Amino acid sequence: MLLLRAREKMMERFRPLITAHGLTEQQWRVIRALDEKGPLEPRHISDLCTISSPSMAGVLSRMEALGLVTKARFTDDQRRVLVSLTPKSVGLVRLLSKDLEAEYRAIEQAVGADVVAQVYGAVDALLAGLD
Repeated sequence: MLLLRAREKMMERFRPLITAHGLTEQQWRVIRALDEKGPLEPRHISDLCTISSPSMAGVLSRMEALGLVTKARFTDDQRRVLVSLTPKSVGLVRLLSKDLEAEYRAIEQAVGADVVAQVYGAVDALLAGLD
């Protein structure tokens, strides 16, 4: 419950920035993952973004219809798909990143850079221990 409360408090700060650009939280997570990792298969995006595979299919379909991602089939295996960002999404990343970075700085000022670093370290250690 504590982690969920912390997540929600953080999202209260970031959600308005994301939705102001017409994006859902899930869409932003997909865009961010693809921006950081490059083109990926849907199953890898699901893992990175913690979105179930059935939900991911719908998210990617809507994102494709909105011109946020493109899908390309592998030439050697037509069952596999590679998802990439469109220039529109790359532009959104550049635009949103400034606002998101400002919010991260505001959080650091509010709670202290040392607390933020401790939280990152603790969550990284927790995730590593659970894997």
